[in-house]
Amino acid sequence: MGRLIIVSNRVPSPRERSQPAGGLAVGLKDALREGESLWFGWSGKQVQLHGGDPVPRLDRVDNVTYATIDLTPLQYEGFYQNFSNGILWPLFHYRVGLMNYSRTDWETYLAVNAMFARTLLPLLRPDDVIWVHDYHLFPLGQALRDLGVKCRIGFFLHIPFPPWSLVRSLPGAELLLEDMQSYDLVGVQTPEDAENLNHSLEVNGLPPRGEAFPIGIDPDEFRAQAEKSMQGPEVERLEGSLRGAKLVLGVDRLDYSKGLPERFRGYEALLARYPEHRGKVTFLQVAPISRGSVEEYRQLRRQLDELTGRINGAYSEFDWTPIRYITRPLPREVLAGFYRRAEAALITPLRDGMNLVAKEYVAAQDPTNPGVLILSHFAGAAPEMDEGILVNPYDPDEIADALHEALTMGLAERRTRWQALEREVSSTTAVSWAADFMRALQAAPVVDRS
Repeated sequence: MGRLIIVSNRVPSPRERSQPAGGLAVGLKDALREGESLWFGWSGKQVQLHGGDPVPRLDRVDNVTYATIDLTPLQYEGFYQNFSNGILWPLFHYRVGLMNYSRTDWETYLAVNAMFARTLLPLLRPDDVIWVHDYHLFPLGQALRDLGVKCRIGFFLHIPFPPWSLVRSLPGAELLLEDMQSYDLVGVQTPEDAENLNHSLEVNGLPPRGEAFPIGIDPDEFRAQAEKSMQGPEVERLEGSLRGAKLVLGVDRLDYSKGLPERFRGYEALLARYPEHRGKVTFLQVAPISRGSVEEYRQLRRQLDELTGRINGAYSEFDWTPIRYITRPLPREVLAGFYRRAEAALITPLRDGMNLVAKEYVAAQDPTNPGVLILSHFAGAAPEMDEGILVNPYDPDEIADALHEALTMGLAERRTRWQALEREVSSTTAVSWAADFMRALQAAPVVDRS
């Protein structure tokens, strides 16, 4: 096997290259340790280009070369903002009504993928193995094949893949599915995603390509981080502010796929239906703002602001506030300590590819006194983690009942549930995910490129 070539929309920033924090960077950390590797993608910068394709900037850290290119403002708007995040993201999260299709954006999406292929081509060697990541780059494999690239190319989709009845609402969906035939293997998070993808291919007369490879975390590293963070000043401040109250914790990007309004209403239902918890539990939601310029995200923030004000106005006492709501990011090492301190994690996405927060919460727990995981049925992690309390996020009363069960659960049951969850988190890790995918890619039948 030659070099491993990673291609993603964004390349980790210089800080993340030595201390990975994002799911993709963490997941690929071990895959990049062996041999020579190259990671290619967008720098995150926008510049005005005057003719021709951008020239990749190369930066080597240990055995990995990071190759980054800039986008023009028009490319950023059409490819990234409008098509990738304004069309594919809502569609693949089952929110067809939020799509705002424009053929111009579709053409920009295809053009940027073709530009990625042209700028990557001079960096490739014949024996490289290419691993393309996520929905921004569906057409990249075919663009590379059109340029004559014959080495193995795999693709991994980190978000859900919906059924054909939804996918077909995208103009040009058949063309994207045809482009996916250029990949020797397409990985998705869950068996349901693989079934949906392969059925969509079958309906369009194309052979199956999808296999499930659930992504994980580095549980040992995160556990150590949580233990260390418990001695830090942030956890000490949190502990002092709780004044003995139990802590329910939610951690998500501020995104409509995460079920945040439904979660807030579920907590409100807990206070209404189980008044014994008033004054004795605090809900902390960390929801860093993402895509703040998009109207749907601005509306979501306003909705959460109103819900927080209503709930706190109705139930607060002079010495207790039911909800704490933060829209700025907290360092990963601080969150690790908060996970360990929380009696329950409330994770209620309406649809999620995997949800590594659930796995991080389990890894962070104190084995002698673990907390309880409450997880949406619609998280990709749910089939692996059914020893948690699984809920339908659309039912606030079901969330309230789950919170009450978690907050009153005895130690023996909490330990039994956590031990089963911990075994799962320790067996399906970031290392095993990358290794399993690469083995399957190497073993996949070679497609005739003639």
